[in-house]
Amino acid sequence: MLSRKEIDHYRETGWLVVEDMLDQATLSQARQVIAEFVAGAAKVTQHDKVYDLEPGHRPEAPRVRRIKTPHTNHRLFWEIAKAPKLVGILEQLLGPSGVRLHGSKINLKAPQFGSPVEWHQDWAFYPHTNDDILAVGVMLDDMLPENGPLMVMPGSHKGPTYDHHLDGYFSGAIDPDKLDLDLAKAQPLIAPAGSMSFHHVRLVHGSAQNTSQRSRQLLLYEYAAADAWPLMGVKDIAEFNERLVSGQPNITPRLADAPVRMPLPPSPHQGSIYENQTAAKNRYFKIRELA
Repeated sequence: MLSRKEIDHYRETGWLVVEDMLDQATLSQARQVIAEFVAGAAKVTQHDKVYDLEPGHRPEAPRVRRIKTPHTNHRLFWEIAKAPKLVGILEQLLGPSGVRLHGSKINLKAPQFGSPVEWHQDWAFYPHTNDDILAVGVMLDDMLPENGPLMVMPGSHKGPTYDHHLDGYFSGAIDPDKLDLDLAKAQPLIAPAGSMSFHHVRLVHGSAQNTSQRSRQLLLYEYAAADAWPLMGVKDIAEFNERLVSGQPNITPRLADAPVRMPLPPSPHQGSIYENQTAAKNRYFKIRELA
């Protein structure tokens, strides 16, 4: 469980890192499962329901930048998502109504490549009736300054919801020239494998290209308070309730005052954040050709 100091740190800065959340056996198993997924991508030539592929992907040299909804594609990732130690922390941060898994993905950054992710707020993608929502980054590799760790802007969760549109369409990225933040003060979330980061849904964050010789595998879960309902609607109430990891189903959303911009009209490059952000014209994180 978190200390009062840790909870206060999360409330003030919008982020927190907790070490020793996964044991070595679970880490090894997760890495093996991911390796099997990546090997399976040799049979895939374009993005599908499981894979988001890196530019330059070839059957003989599979390049995967994201494994989609891993909690539905392998039991291990659902077990991690509802682990009691993790759920206990989530209940401390998200309140008494319970906790619902909103979604999951595994972002992979291969050595000397690994696509960057431009500055954004998760809240821009999936606004809810209240913002007791956060993302958990399960660090399956050591997170180092040079392998493209998550970078956050402390305190930005208390500010506005920035414009993530370009030419009238949602692009999933903030123009860095329009950010009233000192990006030089970005905090990289550095920690050993087995740690977990927690960041608020409105926190401005991004990540650079992996320029190291080491991989960067990050399992990401998004969680919402059970009384936070998505403004884009619920398509399947039974499935919605099945994603509860604590608490009971309810049909009384809690309404809170939070700045909202709807992710509409949808991106012409609708898909993962990588696809959405292909429309971005002004990039902060540059892509370099590495040997």
